[in-house]
Amino acid sequence: MATRANSVPHPTLVEGIHNRWHPDIPPFATVKPGEVFKVQCVDWTGAQIGNNDYSDDIKNVDLTKIHNLSGPIAVEGAEPGDCLVVDILDVTPFDKMPWGYTGIFELENGGGLFAREFKSKAAKAIWDFKGVYATSRHIPGVRFAGVTHPGLIGTAPSPELLATWNQREGELVAANPNAVPPVALLPVSTGAYVGQDLPDDVRAKIYREGARTVPGREHGGNCDIKNLSKGSRCYFPVFVKGANLSVGDLHFSQGDISFCGAIEMAGIITFSTSIIKGGVEKFAMKQPIFLPSPVDPLYSAKLIFEGISVDLHGDGKQYDMDATVAYKQAALNAIAYLMKLGYTREQSYLLLSAAPVESHVGAIVDSPNACVTLALPLGIFEHDILPKDEGLTKHDYGQCAIRSDGVV
Repeated sequence: MATRANSVPHPTLVEGIHNRWHPDIPPFATVKPGEVFKVQCVDWTGAQIGNNDYSDDIKNVDLTKIHNLSGPIAVEGAEPGDCLVVDILDVTPFDKMPWGYTGIFELENGGGLFAREFKSKAAKAIWDFKGVYATSRHIPGVRFAGVTHPGLIGTAPSPELLATWNQREGELVAANPNAVPPVALLPVSTGAYVGQDLPDDVRAKIYREGARTVPGREHGGNCDIKNLSKGSRCYFPVFVKGANLSVGDLHFSQGDISFCGAIEMAGIITFSTSIIKGGVEKFAMKQPIFLPSPVDPLYSAKLIFEGISVDLHGDGKQYDMDATVAYKQAALNAIAYLMKLGYTREQSYLLLSAAPVESHVGAIVDSPNACVTLALPLGIFEHDILPKDEGLTKHDYGQCAIRSDGVV
C-alpha cells in the first residue's frame, strides 16, 4: 500500500535563475551522483510571450534578458577535466500551462534563418498540448507528436574559457560591425540577471563579463538538439569544481534546425547525474557527446526536399560547397510547396520550425554543390499533400498570429 512514509517524491530544485554564463555564479544547490532531481524552468524569454492572437509581444521581446536558465546545480565530486554524465529522465510542460509558441522574430530584433531574405516581421503560432500531440489554431490542418527536450543545457565555463569566448566573438563583431542581425551578441549588463544574493562587486563583474546564452559553445549551451529527449544521456566536459550544470529553453517539439524558434514551453525536466574522472582526456572531448533518446515519433513516410549551394530563390549565385546555403534552399523549396497547399509564408516558416522535420547532409564533397535534404513527415497533415497529375489542392488555412498593425 502506498503511504506517505514509503512514497518519497524526487526533490524539485527551482530557486536559481540566471541568464548569463560566468564561473562566478555560485551553485544554488548541490546534488550527489546518482540522485534523481527535478528542475522547473520558465520559458526562455521569462514569460514575455502570451497565449493570444497577436505577435506584438514577439516584436517587442527584450532579448537582453534571455535565456532564462535554471541553475547552476553542482554535482558533488566533479572536478575540472572530468566528464559529467547527465541522464535526461523526463521533460514535461507544466500541468497549468499546456501550451507553447513558435515565433518569427523581427529582422532588427532577433532575426532568424531567413531574417534578411524575408525582411522578417514578427509572427507567431500558439500550440495546444494534448498528451504527446500538438495542434495550433494558427496553423490548421496539422497535428503531430512532440519530442520534448531542453534547447539549452550546459556546464559553467572556467575563467579562461569565458575569456576565450568573449575575445573570439568580439573579434567577429569587430570584423562585421554593421551586420543586421549582429553576428554575435557580446556581454552587456542591460538585462543581465542572477537570482541569488551576491556581493555588489561580484554581481557587477558577472553582468559586465558574462557570456550571452544565444550560441552553443564548448560546454554545450544553446544547441537545440531535438533528440535530447527523455532517455537521452549527455556527456559534458567539466571546467569548474562541481561542474555547475544549468538548463532551460524547454521545447515541446522542433525540427532538426530551428528557423525561428521551436515550440517553446515552460515545464519540468528530470535528471540524474554521474561522473567519469578524467573524462575530457579519456574521450578527447572538445565539446559534449550525446546518446539520443530511444523515444521518437514514428513518421516513416516523408516528402523530401533537396537544396544545393546555389541561390535558386534569389540571385542565382553559385556558392562553393556552402551547406548553409544548401539548407536554406531546401527549406525555401519546402516553404514554396506548402504555400501551394494554401499555407501562408509565415505559417509555413513556423510549421517547419515546430514540426519533427529531419535534415541531412546528402553530399559535401561534390564540388561546387553541397546537397542538403529536408524531410517533411506526411503523417502530420490532415490532407494528402503528395504531388499529383492534377496538381496540389489548395485549402484556406487563414493566417498565423501577426502584429496588431497588420504588417507581415
